[in-house]
Amino acid sequence: MALSSSISSSLCKLSSQNALSPDSNSNKIFNSRCGPFSSVHQLPICKMGYVCQWGRRKSSNMQLISASVMDVSLDKSMEKVQLPKGDNWSVHKFGGTCVGTSERIKNVAEIIVKDDSERKLVVVSAMSKVTDMMYDLIYKAQSRDDSYISAVDAVLEKHRLTALDLLDGDDLASFLSRLHHDINEIKEMLRAIYIAGHASELFSDIIVGHGELWSAQMLSSVVRKKGIDCKWMDTRDVLIVNPTSANQVDPDFVESEMRLEKWFFQNPSKTIVATGFIASTPQNIPTTLKRDGSDFSAAIMGALFRARQVTIWTDVDGVYSADPRKVAEAVILNQLSYQEAWEMSYFGANVLHPRTIIPVMQYGIPIVIRNIFNLSAPGTMICRPSVDENEGNQRLESPVKGFATIDNVALINVEGTGMAGVPGTASAIFSAVKDVGANVIMISQASSEHSVCFAVPEKEVEAVAEALQSRFRQALDAGRLSQVAVVPNCSILATVGQRMASTPGVSASLFSALAKANINIRAIAQGCSEYNITVVVKREDCIRALKAVHSRFYLSRTTIAMGIIGPGLIGGTLLDQLRDQAAVLKEDFNIDLRVMGITGSRTMLLSDSGIDLSRWRELIKEKGEVGDMHKFVNHVHGNHFIPNTALVDCTADSNVASHYHEWLRKGIHVITPNKKANSGPLDQYLKLRALQRQSYTHYFYEATVGAGLPIISTLRGLLETGDKILRIEGIFSGTLSYIFNNFKGTRRFSEVVMEAKQAGYTEPDPRDDLSGTDVARKVIILARESGLKLELADTPVQSLVPEPLRATASADEFMQQLPQYDEDLAKQLQDAEDAGEVLRYVGVVDVVNKKGLVELRRYKNDHPFAQLSGSDNIIAFTTARYKNQPLIVRGPGAGAQVTAGGIFSDVLRLASYLGAPS
Repeated sequence: MALSSSISSSLCKLSSQNALSPDSNSNKIFNSRCGPFSSVHQLPICKMGYVCQWGRRKSSNMQLISASVMDVSLDKSMEKVQLPKGDNWSVHKFGGTCVGTSERIKNVAEIIVKDDSERKLVVVSAMSKVTDMMYDLIYKAQSRDDSYISAVDAVLEKHRLTALDLLDGDDLASFLSRLHHDINEIKEMLRAIYIAGHASELFSDIIVGHGELWSAQMLSSVVRKKGIDCKWMDTRDVLIVNPTSANQVDPDFVESEMRLEKWFFQNPSKTIVATGFIASTPQNIPTTLKRDGSDFSAAIMGALFRARQVTIWTDVDGVYSADPRKVAEAVILNQLSYQEAWEMSYFGANVLHPRTIIPVMQYGIPIVIRNIFNLSAPGTMICRPSVDENEGNQRLESPVKGFATIDNVALINVEGTGMAGVPGTASAIFSAVKDVGANVIMISQASSEHSVCFAVPEKEVEAVAEALQSRFRQALDAGRLSQVAVVPNCSILATVGQRMASTPGVSASLFSALAKANINIRAIAQGCSEYNITVVVKREDCIRALKAVHSRFYLSRTTIAMGIIGPGLIGGTLLDQLRDQAAVLKEDFNIDLRVMGITGSRTMLLSDSGIDLSRWRELIKEKGEVGDMHKFVNHVHGNHFIPNTALVDCTADSNVASHYHEWLRKGIHVITPNKKANSGPLDQYLKLRALQRQSYTHYFYEATVGAGLPIISTLRGLLETGDKILRIEGIFSGTLSYIFNNFKGTRRFSEVVMEAKQAGYTEPDPRDDLSGTDVARKVIILARESGLKLELADTPVQSLVPEPLRATASADEFMQQLPQYDEDLAKQLQDAEDAGEVLRYVGVVDVVNKKGLVELRRYKNDHPFAQLSGSDNIIAFTTARYKNQPLIVRGPGAGAQVTAGGIFSDVLRLASYLGAPS
């Protein structure tokens, strides 16, 4: 009998039983459609589980007998051949995003091929959005929306185009034939659903599971094209699960293991691509593994194969200490215990569903979360905790591993004197909650038994409150219960860490951090395992609370040991500003900045408790010793009673900048106006920034561009909020701004340069400013912040130093000879003024064309760049949001006071990150 006929008859019978009355008109439609195939009605419904498999089963009695004989034969053969299990297997799971396009499927195949494991099992989800598309088909069909037909065609076209891009020859022809066959069967099922106006769970599971079947088939073919022996597995042949009442399933490991042995005997291969998400019941009825089913499939397979490791490939670098969308300073966790991952995932962290962890825990199989789009990231390993959890880290690991939040919850408080000592009250409360199908997220009860408080999803709170009011109406009327109160608009914050159980003071630190952030706690819960402390706060306070506790545990306290490198003009001014503000910071902001050392190129001053900044110049002369950078850093960082160390580099020395990476690795925060590190060799810069992102230490350099102006922070703010930078153009040099603001009329260029030098605006050698190199470094810094990978040598720079004077021995000789070359610039000035324009020396970051340049340009007199005075800087950001009218930052961009102020601002920014109250 034709397979499609079998499908139609079985579907009709099942639908009519589930959805239609015997007398309905719709039932007549079914009878007319099913009449010719009535003989098939006696087939068990379990055959439906395989109507869409590509290894199809026939329904005749003779074939069933043959299958039974074959099974006996297989059983005898398998007594001699067993499925190899153990560490030679590695399991990979690729989600829908990973196989969302043909190109991504190719990337997945490449990862599989490059895995040097002896044996590999790959669990694959449906292509991105396909599962949602399949559910949408069912919804439209049962809503009797005729557009389901075109929606089916869209599913077909998506996979057809993907196959055409990936496959060829027999593989392509075979896949397309099966694809069209499956689509026709899906249309038959959807037609039945359309007529019935209802879709049973069985129908839904059959239809939705096709996405995994198609992606597994295509991926296995691509792997074979690369010369690897690869089989694909329909996991409905292997994974057997028992549905539970909680819309979940429990794996039957014994039966699944038996079926896996049989499957492998028939399909031996060292590389297997298996479908995720789908399985069968013990009666061979197709089902799914529900939420996060593909992850669950991978974990079950890992347990069945006793694999060395299960790798879950996703689109994030690993498990974060907190949601990075809410806490910018969140870090990737290298390792989590099974229990920690369980707790964090329960409270909404993007880890795994708690049930995913269960199958692998029994065998101690680690799960690794990795980013398919960033293969260099090692990811997060979820495993049994090692003996040495610190893994050589120089700082003791925080007892808290991570934080997770659940939004949109409500508290329900049931209280009354009649509750105390009355058995069964709690049981009655939660029985009522169960009856309305609500999920209790957290429970808190005072030891006095006067009240029970619990949290439920906000969308369920009304039904729960009504159920409790009804259940306890008599107690409420009699006064034994005083109220059933609802507290809406809440969020849950969970603090998770296995080492919390052995670390005193964790709760105190947690509540102290929340208090400093002015967060009121509505309810508290902690289990006796002490893996988790849960608090309920107002919804509007949730992100602030998360940031406060994350800062407290990951970034420590607000006492900072500081080392100042370069006590010259900038460094000396900073020390004076620290001196003048120290008392205010301590009293008003609880920030204790202790300067433990000051070093120049020759002399350094060290202190064990903090240098008296009111007389630091005298102390350097009196107690200074020979400068030694290694000794200086060890001294400042060696104060164990101060948990945070920051080195402030106020030099322009590239040698000092070369130490930043080493300092950050040691856990030392770095703050600097020194442009050499961020504009130096690109590979070193990328290495520095990568370390900064991966570690718990901070690297601040706002003053490298624009002195005290918020240039870099503005740029970051634009980028972090999703804006797209198109162009950055500005006058970045306070020296050159002063020169060209005063170079006008009949004034000579050399005269203005001399004036600027005498006023202290230029470097001791003005060629350092006129060469444009300083501006070029700022351009490179902003270009790299914008995502461009440029080298300083890639940036064209128009030097204002005449060619013959570039090799002049001294600055004095340069100044003496400069007037000989005034004529050229005088002519440029005259031409500009005749056209109603001014000359300005600018730097440009052209993000669209991925380049930077530094040159002398002309601007109309009404242009913002023409309106400057003194040594002001002006920077214009042209972005997707600020396209017609650029965002402009303007202000003093040179001078010791404003530069030191910019550095000081970064110091306070660091203190804020380390837990200082805002």
